[in-house]
Amino acid sequence: LIPGDGTGPEVTEATKRVLEATGLSFNWELAYAGINAKDMFGTPTPKDLFDSVRKNKVALKGPVTTPIGSGFRSVNVALRKELDLYACLRPCKIYPGVPTPFKDVDIVIVRENTEDLYSGIEFEKGKPETKKLLELVSKTRGEAVRDDSGVSLKVISEMCSRRIVRFAFEYARTHQRKKVTAVHKANIMKFSDGLFLATAREVAKEYPDIEFNDVIVDALCMQLVRTHSRFDVLVLP
Repeated sequence: LIPGDGTGPEVTEATKRVLEATGLSFNWELAYAGINAKDMFGTPTPKDLFDSVRKNKVALKGPVTTPIGSGFRSVNVALRKELDLYACLRPCKIYPGVPTPFKDVDIVIVRENTEDLYSGIEFEKGKPETKKLLELVSKTRGEAVRDDSGVSLKVISEMCSRRIVRFAFEYARTHQRKKVTAVHKANIMKFSDGLFLATAREVAKEYPDIEFNDVIVDALCMQLVRTHSRFDVLVLP
C-alpha cells in the first residue's frame, strides 16, 4: 500500500474502506513514495518501495506529487522503469448517473509506459552534455539546434513496440473485443512513430480474428468526439 502524498493518503484510505467492505481481509504492507518519502528517507523512491512491490507482486498506490519544472523526477516514471511496468491500461466507459456529453462510450486505451517521452531522458539547457548532443545533431544531421535549447529524447524501440501492441491484441482477444487501432504521428516522426506503426502492422498479421487499422493522433481526437463508436481498443507508443 503506497499512500502517496498530497491528496494521496485521503484517497487511499477511502479506497481501503471500499475494498474492506467486500468482506475480504487484507494485510496491508505500507511503502512510501514522493514528498513524504523524501522527508523520511532523503529520496522520493526508497529501495524499500521497489522491494515491497516485487515481493507482493501487486500494489495499491495513491497520487504522488511531481514537482513542475524542477525538483525530483516523477515517482511514477521511476516505478515504471524500475519494475518494467510497460503497459498503461485505461478503460473509458460511461456509467449511469455520471453526467457526460457523450453516450455509450466503451473504449480501452493501451499506452507504452516506458518509452517515447515517458522515458524521461532529458538534457538541460547549458549543460556540457547538452552541448555535445547539439554538436552531434549538427554534425550528423546538418541541422543547427539553438544552443539555448533543452532536449528530451523520444525513444521508440521495435521490441517495446511489439510488446505493447501484442498486449493490446491479447487484451482484445481475452475480453472479446473486435478491433485494435494503432494511434501514431508517423506522418511527421517517421523514424520513431514510423517504427511503431510498421511494427504494429506486423503484429496485427498474427491476429487475423481481430480487425486492425491505424490513425494519426490528430484525426483520432476529432473522430473520438464525433463518432467514438468506431473505436474499441486503442494502442499508442
